[in-house]
This record gives sequence, C-alpha cells and structure tokens, in this order.
Amino acid sequence: MLRLCGYNPLPMQNLSVSQVQPIRWQDNRLFLLDQRLLPAQEVELDFSDAPGVAGAIRDMVVRGAPAIGITAAYGVVLSAIQHATRQPGAWLEAVQKDIGILLESRPTAINLHWALARMSRLVQAVDRKNPVPELLREAITIHDEDRAANLRMAVYGAALLPSKATVLTHCNTGALATGGYGTALGVIRRAHAEGRLEHVYASETRPWLQGARLTAWELAKERIPVSLLVEGAAASLMQSGRIDWVIVGADRIVANGDVANKIGTYSLAVAARHHGVKFMVVAPTSTFDMNLARGGDIPIEHRPVEEITRIIQQNYQHVTGWNPVFDVTPAELIDAIVTERGVVEYPAEGGVRQLLSGSSSAAL
Repeated sequence: MLRLCGYNPLPMQNLSVSQVQPIRWQDNRLFLLDQRLLPAQEVELDFSDAPGVAGAIRDMVVRGAPAIGITAAYGVVLSAIQHATRQPGAWLEAVQKDIGILLESRPTAINLHWALARMSRLVQAVDRKNPVPELLREAITIHDEDRAANLRMAVYGAALLPSKATVLTHCNTGALATGGYGTALGVIRRAHAEGRLEHVYASETRPWLQGARLTAWELAKERIPVSLLVEGAAASLMQSGRIDWVIVGADRIVANGDVANKIGTYSLAVAARHHGVKFMVVAPTSTFDMNLARGGDIPIEHRPVEEITRIIQQNYQHVTGWNPVFDVTPAELIDAIVTERGVVEYPAEGGVRQLLSGSSSAAL
C-alpha cells in the first residue's frame, strides 16, 4: 500500500542539520571527515582531484550510499577544476575518464551511479570554456537536496512509530552517511525530538564496526539513549519483547521492493518477522534502481578477507574467508519503505512504481 507524502505528516518545524558534517567544500577543495578513525580521532582529509576522491570512497574514508553519491559529485567538480585549468576547451575527455574512475569505486551503492549520471549529463552541456561554476552548483544542489530529503523522511518515518518506542538499528545511517541529517537515524533523531523514543539499540556492525564506532558516537552527541549489542544478540533481544521497530537504511532498492543494505540486515529482517517486530527501510528515491527487477540482480561487493582475519589477529593456514559487504532483504519481509516522497507499506512492484512515477534511476 502506498501513502504519498501528503498523508498528514507532523510539521517539519524544529528540524536542524546535525552538528556532524562529513562532507565540506571550501576554496575549491573537498574536505572529508575520515570515518575510519572515529570515534578516537576527528580528522579531516582534503582532496584536489577525482582519483583521490575515488580512493577515499573505496577505502571507506566516506561511506553510506547518499554520502558516497554527494562525494562523487564533488569529485567531478575537482576533475573539471584540474583539467579545465590545464586544458581550456579540451578538458572533456579527461573529466569523462575521471567519472569512470569514480564510478568503479563502490559497485553496490546506486546513489553513486545516480549522482555521476546526473553530473555526466551536465558535463556534456556546460560551457566548454568554463565548466566549473555550473558543475559546482549542481554538486551543491545534490548535497542540499539530500539534506532536505532526510528531513522529510524523518517526519514520515517518525509518524509510524508508537509512543515510547524502542528501536533497533544496524550500521550507520546518520549525518555521517548522508548530506547532514540521516535516513534511518534521521527518523530516530526526529522521534527523539518529539518525545516518542524510549531507547535505541545499535548493532556493532562487523567487521568495520560502523554501529559501534559511528552510530553510537552520533547518538551520544545528540544525547539519545543508546545501547550497543553484537549482531548475534539481536534475535534474543527481539524475543525479549523490547523492540517495536527495526529501522535501517539502504544502498539500493529495486523495482519489486527488494533492498540491498549492510550485511546482517537480512538476518535482522528474518528475526523481526519471526518475533512480530516491524521492519522499516528509510532511503531517498535516489537509492531506487528501477532498471533491476529483483534483489538477485544487484551486484554485491566483496571486500578483502583480511578485514575479517585482522579482527581475530590470527594467521590461519588452510582457512579461507567470505566477506560480502551487503545482503538483500526481500520485499515481503519489509513493513514500510520511507522516502522523501512518501511511504510504501508492504512494498511490492506496483507500490514502488507508483511512488516513482514520472522518474526512474539514472544510469550511465
């Protein structure tokens, strides 16, 4: 069932951008908060070219599907600054090459493809002598639109929660993963501001520990009560009857409503359905990929096995590893997908297509 965004949400007053800002543009340079070092250190790295930005995306300096898309858009601007300065009127081929490098940095997050498709179209249309102003305006617009979408999703998602709700979230979906407010964590922030939230449980999210290092850090900064748990404890927590909703983000949502998200999301959805716990996915419409029919079509990124073996500090012989970064949750396990345009309850292909009517995911 589809509820469009005019379904009488609460007013968006008193919504503010988080004090945590992972992406900053200043003096024709891109500054990224190095999320690998959080919470022990808050260090900004600055970038002046697109290959450096692609490396930052690949190496997890910045992560979270919306933030990756925004960062890549600024990467295109850096490319234009670099090449248009050196090759006035002949920079186009070099910028297109850099777009290809950015595109290869993370395969699963569709926001990366969406943002680069948008920037690529503009690259073909801008002033050949001075492309930078128009490209920079577009990148800033992508950043601002994501932040505005976060604020709308926060209202729609919070309206679904009961009073004094206790929720479980996975990975990091806050300001660090977006343009400055959050998707799933934005809903949690809004519910807390309304006095509707009792407590948050955050999974550690192994092996990179985004929940332990990033989500807990963000929630603590906002004075939102949070408890950490290992992934293996989630089903037992649901069995205890303390969880009302599981709230997660998404890296790609396909036409039938299947959702790719951080590895471990699927098992949470299975456990939630078994225990009668509601399951919510919060993502902007830029996360939808209508070119893919079902979740099995989504390319799943695998990362180095050393990310697992490094944790246990062992060098086993004759032991291999399996380290997918994402899994796919079938639409039938999802109670609601919340977007900036509205809420799809019990998603199926018809509801998703109705929500996105008039637009579709861009592709290079």
